[in-house]
Amino acid sequence: MTCTEPSLRFRPLVHAAGPFVSVFVDDRRDEADARERTLARCSAVCRHLRDMGVDSGVVDDIGAALLSRQPVPGRPGRAIVAAGSGVVVDESLHAAPPSTVLRVSDYPFLLPLLAPEQEPPDYLFAAVDSLGADLTVHEGSIRRHTSIEGAGFPVHKPATAGWHGYGDLAHSAEEAVRTNIRLVSSAITTLADQADSEVVFVCGEVRARSAVIAELPERIAARTVQLPGGADGDRADELHAREHLEAELERHRRRQLDGVQDRFVAERACGSGVAVEGLGAVCRALRDRCVDTLLVGEMGTATVLSGADRTTLGTDADFLSEIGQAPHSVVLADEALPFVALATGATVIRARGDLPLADGVGALLRYSPSLPPAFTS
Repeated sequence: MTCTEPSLRFRPLVHAAGPFVSVFVDDRRDEADARERTLARCSAVCRHLRDMGVDSGVVDDIGAALLSRQPVPGRPGRAIVAAGSGVVVDESLHAAPPSTVLRVSDYPFLLPLLAPEQEPPDYLFAAVDSLGADLTVHEGSIRRHTSIEGAGFPVHKPATAGWHGYGDLAHSAEEAVRTNIRLVSSAITTLADQADSEVVFVCGEVRARSAVIAELPERIAARTVQLPGGADGDRADELHAREHLEAELERHRRRQLDGVQDRFVAERACGSGVAVEGLGAVCRALRDRCVDTLLVGEMGTATVLSGADRTTLGTDADFLSEIGQAPHSVVLADEALPFVALATGATVIRARGDLPLADGVGALLRYSPSLPPAFTS
């Protein structure tokens, strides 16, 4: 991703014209009266939005979206963000909001959509055995599946050594397995490199998966996680491995978040200038397009000013006048800052509760303000 390219997931929002309508609701439908509850919830949401002055066409689009899609199992919440052109984002949430959230603003409210579990890392799942593999690449919401069947045969040794030619056939079986394992490892390497997979899961019988991993180059093996295979050594599909896979993805997410926050704490402590906090410092870094990662804690009802260009924010009129812009509107910081960060190619994460941040916000910069970008790695 370049420093000016927004996340693919939110790119339509970046280019959409506001105002934005952000709706977050409990979408559980496992009760006996689920249909009646869903209809009542939809009716209440649409009524409130009309009372808030939302265009009737946009309200109708939101209502249709709430009723038209079945909830995803294990994801009881629902997030809909609409603009003048209609519904732009419609996602299920891993956690339902405690109460319905309705916002109408110049900026979309994206924080609930930025929970770590909402966007799992890109990964590759490989179900392997001595004959080949079933490979699935996950890139955001896109899945690509391919099967690899090795040319090596036979892969099973004779049951007994009590006949002439046993040694040759046993050797052939071992070589066939090695041929197939190399083919599978090569396919995993190619796909993982092409997709830039953050995690590679190798699932299968112990001997087969260990042999595959042993053939992988170090750059791939270092991000590989082993998962147990199916019964009787059969290839296991992702559904079979889902519990183990989800647990490993969660550990991966936590390690990533902890790593980012630990780096912020270290950079802040040493005064390198790469870690900044507080609305003023973060708005200035966003204005200069040098934010790499925005860390968002509890900002409450804090506000900032937006300029004529909605990606320009400031804490006061003097701040905006430095770049020749007059204040356009007063906006909620928890809406505007994440939006601008995403629009300028930064990553946005929710900060841990134990990480104190001035004004509830901080940022890791792409380079120290004391050095030009060309002199930083």
